[in-house]
Amino acid sequence: MVRVGIVGTNFGRLVHLPAFRADARCDVVALAGTDATRTATLANEAGVAKGYGGWEALVDDPDVEAVAIATLPALQPQIAIRALERGKPVFIDKPMAANVAQARAMLTQARRSKKPTMIDFEFLEVPAWKRAKEIVASGALGALRHVAVNWQVENRAVMLRMRNWKTASNDGGGVLGSFISHSFHYLEWLCGPIDALSTRMSGIPAEGGAKERDKERDKERDMETDAAIALQFANGANGTLAMSCASFLGSGHAVELYGEDGTLILHNPTRDYMRGFTLKHARRPAEALVEIPTSDPSDVHGDGRIAPVARLVSRFVDAIESGAGEGTAFDEGYRVQTLIDAARRAHNTGAWVDTRAQTLDAA
Repeated sequence: MVRVGIVGTNFGRLVHLPAFRADARCDVVALAGTDATRTATLANEAGVAKGYGGWEALVDDPDVEAVAIATLPALQPQIAIRALERGKPVFIDKPMAANVAQARAMLTQARRSKKPTMIDFEFLEVPAWKRAKEIVASGALGALRHVAVNWQVENRAVMLRMRNWKTASNDGGGVLGSFISHSFHYLEWLCGPIDALSTRMSGIPAEGGAKERDKERDKERDMETDAAIALQFANGANGTLAMSCASFLGSGHAVELYGEDGTLILHNPTRDYMRGFTLKHARRPAEALVEIPTSDPSDVHGDGRIAPVARLVSRFVDAIESGAGEGTAFDEGYRVQTLIDAARRAHNTGAWVDTRAQTLDAA
């Protein structure tokens, strides 16, 4: 039995907790938040033995054997590094950090400790996506020509005009950290390395600030909600990635792959990030796309994110039990962080940014 401590009373409590409990090999023994009284109440309500008002006590607790983290990206590095220093495997939310320097420090410590790590990149665990990967890997599309991602939704933060990490870039969030981190990860998983990119971003301006002296201050308070990114892949394909979390009644999330011999489309028109995906495929000389049935028998939870996270948890626990510490999922997180950094530099400079060989060994 692996005794798990969870840092984070929002996503950590609502998603990580039931996902870890879905694996009979896990026992969630501690929960940490920023308010001791509130966290103790939440822990008691959830049937978790210990509730801490700070992450340090949880990480240092000898009863906690593995640490799951779901906090602001800027805070996750120090928690993860401390846990790894104490020999505890780490399961972490994406993006792993607020910048490349933090991500590099995390990856360095993960390699040094040789303890299992996992990052919560959920889309790869959705059955429709797994089937899409099989089709691409089979060569059914032929040489990839073009990739188009169109992700148009309105999230709760924007709906309520809440300026939190999902809409503010200074803590490693904004549209790049909250949403496009997922897209960078699954695009390289499906299509191979991204060699270069160009980016333009925008958002919802802060209210007020009519006076000239307030313009720069208000610019920092703007909600970062939209991005348009042009991509060049190592295999010669081009791509476009359009994302907005400020699209009222948006069209949802679509990933379209166009190859020399076929087409593949994943589309979810619903507001549920994980549920609702259809998969359609056609190969020459077909005249229409055909839907490929997919289902998820393990998706029995109220929140659609729990089932895919639970599959990541199972792999994480497998690695803990087997002692497989040579590899680390933080390599993938570091790669995504370099792409996020490149996208922001591309926006700031208005130029294409080369993203080849962006690994720890090449940095």
